[in-house]
Amino acid sequence: MVRSRSVKNSRFYNEILEEFNYSFGKLFVFQGYVISEIYEGETIGWECGEQMVNDVSNFLNTKSGEIIFITNRINSYSVIASDWLKFFKHSYSLKSYFVVSSSSVGTLNSTIEKLFFKKKIKHFNSLDEAILEAKSILIQSVDR
Repeated sequence: MVRSRSVKNSRFYNEILEEFNYSFGKLFVFQGYVISEIYEGETIGWECGEQMVNDVSNFLNTKSGEIIFITNRINSYSVIASDWLKFFKHSYSLKSYFVVSSSSVGTLNSTIEKLFFKKKIKHFNSLDEAILEAKSILIQSVDR
């Protein structure tokens, strides 16, 4: 199994606008998309999600629905999938949601998330693929 690598070790690291460090992980903000890397063994629920949403919205001065969220699952952690309902209840949305995972556990976790997430979840085996797809979507949005 090839383990995914951190955004810090990618060719895109120099494009980061801001990095938020939390007790549960890191969030890297780029123009139009963000990448999360959650620490090993954490359980991510609405409280963590709300903190990240507020930090990104305030930093970029953007509205909900304008951001592509990439979760780079380089560590094993849990997501309280039903908390996506709280995300939508607060009128938040995402342009797209990408999961980067080279393990079957990461894919299984996102399969459960699909039960509560209203849009399609795209899966990638590498961070580079996910970032290039995000950039492609952002370019298409500008061209419209």
